[in-house]
Amino acid sequence: MDIEWGTLGGVFGVSLGITIVVVVMFSLGIAAWARAAGEPRPARALPRRGRERWAVAVAAVCFAACLAVAGYGIDLIIPG
Repeated sequence: MDIEWGTLGGVFGVSLGITIVVVVMFSLGIAAWARAAGEPRPARALPRRGRERWAVAVAAVCFAACLAVAGYGIDLIIPG
């Protein structure tokens, strides 16, 4: 039995990269959701209602991306 170290290293690198991307996306989603929940900030360019909607949309996209990655991983593991 022979281990192909290059292939094993490639799988490790891709797994580590995807893990980091999912953690960052989830963290951004949590931060955007907290901002939409009413975190006190000084008013800037957008009115408060516009910022809340934008933050909810960003959070939804981040969580959907995490869900898509998790779903794809489950699809790879479970045949069918």
